[in-house]
Amino acid sequence: MFTLNNFYKSKEWQFLLQQIKLERVSEDGVLYCEHCGNPMTKAYDIIGHHKEELTEANVNNLEISLNPDNISLVDFICHNKIHERFGFLQQKVYIVYGSPCSGKSTWVNRVANKDDLILDIDNIWECICNSDKYNKPNRLKANVFNIRDCILDQIKTRTGMWRNAFVIGGYPLKMDRERIADKLGAELIYIDSTKEECLVRSKTEKWKEYIEEWFELYTA
Repeated sequence: MFTLNNFYKSKEWQFLLQQIKLERVSEDGVLYCEHCGNPMTKAYDIIGHHKEELTEANVNNLEISLNPDNISLVDFICHNKIHERFGFLQQKVYIVYGSPCSGKSTWVNRVANKDDLILDIDNIWECICNSDKYNKPNRLKANVFNIRDCILDQIKTRTGMWRNAFVIGGYPLKMDRERIADKLGAELIYIDSTKEECLVRSKTEKWKEYIEEWFELYTA
């Protein structure tokens, strides 16, 4: 039996979505957003959108939930715009993970709406101390983690009126990110920049070390 929380992580949905992507690739080898017509070049920007919205009442009706004719492929920004027009609150949580300097925050800032909730631990460090996000005084670690855990609890309990919540983090270990995804009822989005790209973007030698360490730990 499907629920709204487990449907999008199911093998049935993942298989169908891959089949739809293969069938709808254009002659030039590109998938185009079926809402705005722009090319979608990154996997994390391609969303399978149900034209007839899924609910707890119909998620197990396979003519709705797993019917290719009821699914359009749209980019992340268009998907947010479509749901805004529906006029009801459907809270979704995304864990956006990848190496330091991979572009996680940049991507979230591009796709998030103004009333979405964004949890970025680097921004917490910057907010509560007299330093930038690349310098993290060890004496404040407990404070930063307590603030992070408080917001994570609000996301888990769906406290507030936000529509989307984005949790930004490294999460190189598969079991760690799947554990928090299950805890929050979240979808995982991997920002797949290469190690070379991340090293070019790094600000300090210390961050180059963080990047090297992340790729050593990463499990796909």
